[in-house]
Amino acid sequence: MVEAVPYVINEPCIGAKHATCVDVCPVDCIHPRPDAPEFEAAEQLYIDPDECIDCHACYEVCPVGAITSGNGVPPEWEAFVERNAAYFR
Repeated sequence: MVEAVPYVINEPCIGAKHATCVDVCPVDCIHPRPDAPEFEAAEQLYIDPDECIDCHACYEVCPVGAITSGNGVPPEWEAFVERNAAYFR
């Protein structure tokens, strides 16, 4: 299993992809961006575990409650820690 990261995008983002988090991220670690060709095909958005600086900005603006701290991921969403990391490999 991947080490916990500062923030993780979880199940409520699937199909929603509101992208308000993308706009507020100061280090551009949430992808795909709405202007990227792969945005439409992506099932959800993902946070790069190596780039996230734990600033809390994305958590504050997510309208569907999809973002949790890495240490606060509910057991039923634990697979999303790896899912976020895998997107960036």
